[in-house]
Amino acid sequence: MLVVGLTGGIAAGKSTATTFFRDHGVPVIDADEVAREVVALGTPGLDAVTAAFGSQVLSADGTLDRRRLRDRVFANPAERLRLEGILHPLIGAEVRVRLKEVKAPYCILAVPLLIESPNLRQLVGRVLVVDVPTEVQVARLMQRDQMTTQQCAAILATQLPRERRLEAADDVVDNAADVAALIRQLEVLHAIYLDIAQKR
Repeated sequence: MLVVGLTGGIAAGKSTATTFFRDHGVPVIDADEVAREVVALGTPGLDAVTAAFGSQVLSADGTLDRRRLRDRVFANPAERLRLEGILHPLIGAEVRVRLKEVKAPYCILAVPLLIESPNLRQLVGRVLVVDVPTEVQVARLMQRDQMTTQQCAAILATQLPRERRLEAADDVVDNAADVAALIRQLEVLHAIYLDIAQKR
């Protein structure tokens, strides 16, 4: 089966793209959804995170306080690597299970940090990047999440530079315009992916 890895920087429009593929009957495995599930209440993942970072990263109901944990590791690269060391193997294992269950000509594996995650990158046959200029990302973040320019810059500094993502891409869709323009590009790619899948 053809596995297309969908990625892009923050606020690039990855969710809009995954919605398009789901609406067209293409199975989508979303690594962000998997990441939430592997640390759900009662999971070994949550136990491992709590053991590593303490009960202060938990909400009152015992679930993971994702914002508090994110704030803690965001400013500390060593702690971020520690968290990734716990989560990435769990996410990778669950993604592999889900890929084996898919019955379709092709599927989408949506991973925000696909290029930076070798264990997930090796699972995809093609890389699709949803691309926007950095200034568009900043404008969307400021509008969507009420962030300051400084907060936007800090987040973008932790992500792979746009140029590196584009270098790794097999396919690129430009999402700097409106949704209709993005959909037109995705419709073309959907037809291409079906054609590739049928010839495999």
